[in-house]
Amino acid sequence: MGRRLRSSGRVIDGVIVLDKPLGWTSNHAVQRVKRLFNARKVGHTGTLDQRATGVLPLCFGEATKFSQHSLNANKTYEVGVQLGIATDTGDTDGTVTTRKPVPELECSHIEGVLESFRGEINQIPSMYSAIKRDGQPLYKLARQGIEVERAARRITIYRNELKQFDGTSFELIVECTKGTYIRTLVADIGNTIGCGAHVSKLDRLQVGHFSKQDCVTFKCLTDAKNNGQIDEFLRPVSSMVEGWLDIKLPRPTAYLVRQGQAVPVPPCSPTRGWVKLLEERADGEFDFLGIGEIESGHVAPRRLVASNHSPSH
Repeated sequence: MGRRLRSSGRVIDGVIVLDKPLGWTSNHAVQRVKRLFNARKVGHTGTLDQRATGVLPLCFGEATKFSQHSLNANKTYEVGVQLGIATDTGDTDGTVTTRKPVPELECSHIEGVLESFRGEINQIPSMYSAIKRDGQPLYKLARQGIEVERAARRITIYRNELKQFDGTSFELIVECTKGTYIRTLVADIGNTIGCGAHVSKLDRLQVGHFSKQDCVTFKCLTDAKNNGQIDEFLRPVSSMVEGWLDIKLPRPTAYLVRQGQAVPVPPCSPTRGWVKLLEERADGEFDFLGIGEIESGHVAPRRLVASNHSPSH
């Protein structure tokens, strides 16, 4: 899992679930961790705001082939909401656009508002988002004082639960689909209440099956590097599709799959859907081969690890 390759860094395959610190951009986190591991190739699985903390899966080497599945996964956040103040960015870093007195509210009133932001809803992304218009991120246009029309996006809020309320601020647990902008959600909730609101805290608790319990801090990685134990924190490439149904392939069949061929699935397999492919080793054990898709009684390869990839179960 760690052979050397010229001066470009080590060839490392695996996953680190980083607890991103406050103030770091996702790219900054990638670069810091990449240098710490002296890794050749590292990428993240979707941007986490600079003002946010929490779960940021980082993919090394062959794991980058499967990063889309975390990018498309549902996310869960713990969100701090400050009522009475709206900002242009929707968080504490922005310029205040409005200040309004917060009305006397009961939890039942907040719950009623939250109810209207559950299920499938339309959301117009903020100008301070990374969505691109003619190749230019919207936030760069916003910083130039330029505002453009944005199309509403269909998102799903699976959970929007009031955790704590003190009269002028509250905390939420939000579980949502990809593409949901929490700052926009909070701003819309504040507008519905009638006093405006912005995000005071944002902590990502979960990305797909990766949770805070899976996270490691940068300090912990640094300490492990000093002790020569940093690679022990790498999760296998197969953890990117943890929980997927396994299809075990004998060695001759796995060879055909590596040539790009679809092969018959074992009896009692699903009739369709995505699966995790395992390749039989000479000793009879199985290694992660990649992912495939079942159609018409056959499984076709979709993403495979390189044949010289270090074993990951």
